[in-house]
Formats: sequence, C-alpha cells, structure tokens
Amino acid sequence: MKVLVAGANGHTGRLLIQYLKQDGHEPYGMLRKEEQKPELEKLGGIPVIADLEGDVGHAVRGMDVVIFAAGSGSKTGPDKTTSVDRDGAINLMKATEKTGTKKFIILSSFGAGRELGEPEKGNEGMYHYLKMKKEADEYLMSTGLDYTIVRPGGLTHDESTSKIKVGDTVERGSVPRADVAKTMIAAIQEQNAYHKAFEMISGDVQIEEALKSL
Repeated sequence: MKVLVAGANGHTGRLLIQYLKQDGHEPYGMLRKEEQKPELEKLGGIPVIADLEGDVGHAVRGMDVVIFAAGSGSKTGPDKTTSVDRDGAINLMKATEKTGTKKFIILSSFGAGRELGEPEKGNEGMYHYLKMKKEADEYLMSTGLDYTIVRPGGLTHDESTSKIKVGDTVERGSVPRADVAKTMIAAIQEQNAYHKAFEMISGDVQIEEALKSL
C-alpha cells in the first residue's frame, strides 16, 4: 500500500518509514525541507515536500493510508503546538477526506482521551499540548475517515519487544517508540482497530493480538 507519513523526520516517523518498507508497503515521507531528503531515502522512503501549516493536497493524493506522526517538539511554544499538533493534523485530515483516502492513523498522547480538568500550576505547557491533541482526536472522530488513534505512554528508545498493553485507559507507563510504530502499522490491516482510540504501554500481549482485543 502507498502510505504517507507526516512527521517522517521525527524519531517515530523514521521508524515508521523503515518498518513500512520492511513490511512491503510503499512509504512516502512528508518533509518540510529539501535537505531532509537523503536521510529519508536511506530509510527506504519516498520524499514529499509539504508543510502541515500549508497546502498538503498534493501529498495525500493517491495514498491508501495517511499517518500523522508529527509534533511541534518540546522546544517550541504553545503557538507552534496549536498550529502543528491540532491545526496541522486537522489540515491533513481535511485533505485526506477530499482525496477519498479512507484510512487515517494518528499518533496522539497518553491522557488525551481523558477529562483534562484544570491545568496544574507549572504544568501549563503539558496541559496545552494534551488539549491540542484531544481536539485533533475529537475532530478526527467526527470525520468519515476510518481512523485509529494511538495514545502511547512515555516514549523510550528501548528495543522493540512487540508486546504491549492496550485499552480505553491503562495505567501510566512507558513503551518503546519502535513498538508504537509497529502498532500503527499493524492497525492498517487490523479491521478491529478501525474507529478505535486507545492508550498503550509495554505489556505481555503480541501487538496483533492486542489490537484484536480492543
């Protein structure tokens, strides 16, 4: 399948490109800068230059699946979190709907499906980040897209175990980025993961089995 990955230059995005290629898919990586192309091509991806804050119609055209794995990053302020994590995601969803592509997988955040309450003092940045993720998720659920919303716990660079724990809510924990990428890719084929939003951490159930249990 032709799969577009938005945020292909990020840690999880690079793993997605690599694993999609290994699984026999045709991965396209959305990049903002020409100089990022060689690195993506080395991983087996086909570069597409597009900016989430601009026109992305050409990037999604002809795709079978669109994956949003972009993020504003911890070094940017709340304005960038709003424009990338919420507005950029919604921009991509709208473009995907227009082209007729149905499958949309989004990398959200642990806790984005829960009641947020009021921000704790000193934690306003995280609160805003979760709020933007939550609003992007809610918009996606209101579309006609076959969505899967993945909300991982703390992301690590540990090696993949391919074993996870999933649920509407799970206890706080961590999970290797590699297993998050594998879960998102498994959600392409697993019909039971369609129209589902779930939290995930490392566990003792194989990824494919975990998705079947949702």
